[in-house]
Amino acid sequence: MPMKLTKHSDASILAAIALTLLQVTSTGAVNLEQCLERVKNGEFGTGRIGGTDNQGNILEDVRNATGVTYKLCVDACGAGQEPFHWSVFSQQFSSWLLPWLALVSQLPFGPKDKLDNLESVLLTVGSPMLASYSLALTVLNGRWVTRRLSSHNYPNIRNAIRVLSSLQQSPLRVTDEGSLLTSLVVLPQNDEWWRELIEWLEYPHTWSISAVTSIAWVVIAYIFTVVDSFMDNLTTTINANGQGVGSLWLWLLPLVLGWLQISPKCDEVRLKSAIDRANNLAYVATNTHPVPARQVTEQRAIFLALTEDDPLRRDERNTAPIFNYARFLPWMAGVEAVSEVFRAASDRYQHHESVDPNIAWVEVDRSQKPHERNRVGSITQVGQYCDTDKEFARRRSRWGPNVFSRIAVASLLAFTLQWGTVGAAFIVVYHTPTTGLGCRSASYLLFGVLSTVVWMLLLTSSVLSHYASAEPRTYKGHSLNSWSTAVARRISIALRRLGKVVAVFNAFWIVVTCFFQFSNFFDRCYCNSSVFGRRNLAYNVIEPLLSDVSEMRAAWIGGVCLAGGTAIIFIGFVNMYIDPPLPKERS
Repeated sequence: MPMKLTKHSDASILAAIALTLLQVTSTGAVNLEQCLERVKNGEFGTGRIGGTDNQGNILEDVRNATGVTYKLCVDACGAGQEPFHWSVFSQQFSSWLLPWLALVSQLPFGPKDKLDNLESVLLTVGSPMLASYSLALTVLNGRWVTRRLSSHNYPNIRNAIRVLSSLQQSPLRVTDEGSLLTSLVVLPQNDEWWRELIEWLEYPHTWSISAVTSIAWVVIAYIFTVVDSFMDNLTTTINANGQGVGSLWLWLLPLVLGWLQISPKCDEVRLKSAIDRANNLAYVATNTHPVPARQVTEQRAIFLALTEDDPLRRDERNTAPIFNYARFLPWMAGVEAVSEVFRAASDRYQHHESVDPNIAWVEVDRSQKPHERNRVGSITQVGQYCDTDKEFARRRSRWGPNVFSRIAVASLLAFTLQWGTVGAAFIVVYHTPTTGLGCRSASYLLFGVLSTVVWMLLLTSSVLSHYASAEPRTYKGHSLNSWSTAVARRISIALRRLGKVVAVFNAFWIVVTCFFQFSNFFDRCYCNSSVFGRRNLAYNVIEPLLSDVSEMRAAWIGGVCLAGGTAIIFIGFVNMYIDPPLPKERS
């Protein structure tokens, strides 16, 4: 469900930030244009004192200068920033950043704990690559589970696909202890379990008036501001302009659109309620006849480990969709367990074998389910009916089929979306005079790099977590990997914590960077001279020429096309891969 943000608290926070900026930026402000005029008038000497053209060449006649070297800029103008202009700041902030911050509230969350919701917000903003990866992985998983189970031919396959796909946002656990899972698949009394569970899980998280309004606000503001930027005199607010900021946050739009189309089942309360209600309907085979499972045990074949107190698997319990990266491997292990039982039952059904060998096969129409007489038996018979190949299960990889191919595809899509948008923002500011690596472009680059680092840390952590939590392999009663499991466990927890710390820092960093750009904090000799990239050859272009504006516009157009193109590619992927065709259910 979307996270609810109070307008009063948001306004107070923004007002406090604005007041702080006003106080900080009003002290020691400089005017670079006036400073250049003083340099050209000879107040700091004549000749080759540091006046430059817009390519950084030092001029013999300082009166023709349109820029100054970094050293002369500091000596003549001071190290402070340009004065803060509220009109420029408010216009840029409301046009470029505020719509994106509002759109964050339309992302799906779901945990009961507000801190868990806040954590998912910070992870999303701090690592767009992780957020994009989880979304792409969810789409690929939905298609994979459909293909995996569609190859089997047994009652409730269609509902099983929908149930398992819907439970990607939950800590799914599957067990066949006491033939619970085999009973859930085989017994006709459990048809209601599958049917009712999918109905209780079909609560919507989809389009609402607030979501449509937020998306429309972002799109219209982006289009209008881009057009306005190209039509205005760019030389007046060349560095305060938010072209880069608009492209920088564009990754958020495909994420919101994608999750709205998928409609993830991530409300923790509703998930638990749906599973609990369905499990009250579950039946289990006994030595005589099927009985409600609640009369035999408190355990269930399919349940959610929402109260599991294991720090190794903490992220699995957070039902926000961004944590699907942590649930991917355990979820797939559960799907494989269910698939194996359906496969065994399907093979028996294809050979017209009854659960109870003493009951003859009852012929029915091919469009109908097997007769109920052929689907009942004792607990031993049910277990044998769905008995899987134990040797195959022992040799089967703990990672599951097609795991790394899906990880690779999801990673590629996430990398493309993030660096297509962040890279576009980098291009915009990199080619804004003075060109080169400066405070703005370095800030964007750092944001992209840290976002990628967070994704790498948390992905590695999830792989190690699955390795450490899997059942240990044994030989002659001795564990073969006890020491490696312990090491993997410690490293996984450490990497997860480190990744989250970096993500929180990165989330605050990019918001502060945007404020700095709008408030003229970056309009100072050091930043405008691109000292990061040019080093000793740094210079500050103070009077952009028409040729500079023309080149800058070309870079801006390229950046907008790059950001928009990658966003469209990601949206196209989601639309192509969601809602795969489901097999027909037998009546």
